[in-house]
Amino acid sequence: MKPDGPPITPAGIAKLRARYDHLLGTERPAIVEIVSWAAGNGDRSENGDYIYGRKRMREIDRELNFLAKRMKLLRVIDPAEQTDRQRVWFGATVTIADEQDNQRTLTLVGDDEQDAGAGFIGWSAPLARALRGAALGDLRRVKLPGGEKEWEVLEITYPPK
Repeated sequence: MKPDGPPITPAGIAKLRARYDHLLGTERPAIVEIVSWAAGNGDRSENGDYIYGRKRMREIDRELNFLAKRMKLLRVIDPAEQTDRQRVWFGATVTIADEQDNQRTLTLVGDDEQDAGAGFIGWSAPLARALRGAALGDLRRVKLPGGEKEWEVLEITYPPK
């Protein structure tokens, strides 16, 4: 993991590692077994199990390669270790309100672990970039596909140390 790579939380890197281990230890051996069995059945040109098994094995190998390279590149940052808890930085959970007083609670996480539906936004997302360094009561303008919006920071929290 590089000290200057894209950030990720410890939970995020653990999910990537779990996915890698599942693919390598469970899915790939099962596909290898199916392909071996199908290859023993004779003519491979019209053998669906063999053809689709090989295709799935290539997909798994491609994902394993991507995950291995990505995990080497990422920089693990533990939000609980954040010293400046008065401002929005990586790993902060922020409650914001727009002009109509619609509130949202978001957590700024690495781009590899973002899930907008669950309230996790990627570090390089427009809203996350606008919120970086904000303190309580700050107003931040964000250009979104639907137009420009202004958000007020209502609360900032971090995981306990």
